[in-house]
Amino acid sequence: MADTEITTLLQVLVQQQALTDEQVKAITESQPATLHDLTRLLIGEYNVDDNLVTRALAAVMNMPYVELRGQVIARDVLGIIPESTAREHLIVPYDQTETVLRVAMADPTDRQIIEFVRKKVDRPIEVALCSESAIREILNQYQESLEIELKNIIQEAVASGEVADDSKAAEDVPIIRVVDAILKHAVLQHASDIHIEPLEDKVLVRYRIDGLLADKLVLPKKMIVGIVARIKILSNLKIDEHRLPQDGRFKISNDEFQVAFRVSILPVFDGEKIVMRLLDESGHGLGLDDIGMTPKALNVLRRNLNKPHGMVLVTGPTGSGKTTTLYAAMKELNTPDVNISTIEDPIEYRMPRVNQTQVKPQIGLTFANGLRSLVRQDPDIIMVGEIRDAETASLAINAALTGHLVLSTLHTNSAAGALPRLLDMGVEPFLVASTANALMAQRLVRRLCDKCRKQTTITKPLLDTISQVFHMERLLETLKREQVVGATDAWETVPVFQAVGCSLCSGGYKGRLGIYEIIEMTPSIQQLVSSNVTAQKVEEAARTEQQMVTMLEDGFIKVVTGLTTVEEVLRVAKE
Repeated sequence: MADTEITTLLQVLVQQQALTDEQVKAITESQPATLHDLTRLLIGEYNVDDNLVTRALAAVMNMPYVELRGQVIARDVLGIIPESTAREHLIVPYDQTETVLRVAMADPTDRQIIEFVRKKVDRPIEVALCSESAIREILNQYQESLEIELKNIIQEAVASGEVADDSKAAEDVPIIRVVDAILKHAVLQHASDIHIEPLEDKVLVRYRIDGLLADKLVLPKKMIVGIVARIKILSNLKIDEHRLPQDGRFKISNDEFQVAFRVSILPVFDGEKIVMRLLDESGHGLGLDDIGMTPKALNVLRRNLNKPHGMVLVTGPTGSGKTTTLYAAMKELNTPDVNISTIEDPIEYRMPRVNQTQVKPQIGLTFANGLRSLVRQDPDIIMVGEIRDAETASLAINAALTGHLVLSTLHTNSAAGALPRLLDMGVEPFLVASTANALMAQRLVRRLCDKCRKQTTITKPLLDTISQVFHMERLLETLKREQVVGATDAWETVPVFQAVGCSLCSGGYKGRLGIYEIIEMTPSIQQLVSSNVTAQKVEEAARTEQQMVTMLEDGFIKVVTGLTTVEEVLRVAKE
């Protein structure tokens, strides 16, 4: 980015009284890397109106400006650029003639995408600048609601003669297209699960988004038979088996996404219920830097993952993101000089160069039997999906003792809670002390939408509610020690954020992130564990010696830094 363009843009904004000379000096010293970075800085940190910034930028770059807010783009025009490309590059087509395609962009320096679109349509491109918020508003037009798409499918079926009687269209509409629409919308809305539930007089379709189930569609009861049959065909299951549960898997992929669906079909009173777990297989699996750990906790985890042997245990209830954390760890450890083997139930994600084995108890391939075979496969790193019984625990401990790094999960409420759980399984305290490198616990909270979140302060009623869960003095000391609030701050000045809700999120939230606590097995902690002390004493020692931040305290750090809300952390606290 030329210095003259920066200077000119800032001068224009000063003339329009959108910036002061002092702010210009601070912005110049921060040296934004690109024009797009500069506009985001102006809008996000200096609260300059986005339309004003974009108009000024268009003038400086001698480019046209277009205002797209409130406009409806024709679907044939919008479809020229795939939704994934439009979202990634913040570019939308908004008009076309026989000779030219007009596109709006937020980042005019992204010449590569302009050339890509020009080659795709094989005609000249006219580029106009548009504010990022206006483009994101247009991006929502890519997604018709599921109900609207189903109505369109029914109308097309009637018009084409596939359905003879309009009044019966809903029952007789092509099932394949209905199922495809349900799957596609689940992917677009970033659902983690699809529930298709037969009730007495209807079929209910629900999506789990950011951990919460929501009704999405009601279908006629007659459609359940066809939907179940279609899902069974996709999953290569027995179509004529209606009395026993069945599990399967299938994939769908296109230019925008590659998703695997893990299918569970269960007989219920009113038919067969389908639950599908969506697993992103596009190769963009989360790394350890992406899962939401604080730098301090992440350093502890990495230090123990880099040890040649021992155990790293991740604990938490079902659905708390334990497996995602282990996959993020394996992604980092997965180098050509190591052999990684796993035994899982089920295999959530496929990982290249990792030898993944699926547990099959019906033929005798249990965690314990699989682990016995894995240690004969010359592994450096072993991932055991879950330690469920004494035999698996004993084998995992032995593997860690004999020179392997073992990663696994346990169902306990806290990091220290892993210790009594292992002791209950018959593992000797001195073996736990000598093999466990680190114990970690986690939960998932919904992430605040950074476009509409609202900063506020803690009210007296909210403070009273928080004090029922937290030791307030100790919590404030932790916030100060972790440097997320000032050394002289009191509760009245601690910032918190509220969920608001906008067109880009779901009720003020968008996505999820983890909250964590981690205990490192230092010599003094080892001594305590060998002495068979309570989990509470181990946790207290970790707080004193390692300045361990507990899971709920980590959650509150994320409240103060604007990543989640008090309500989300209190919801986790109830667990």
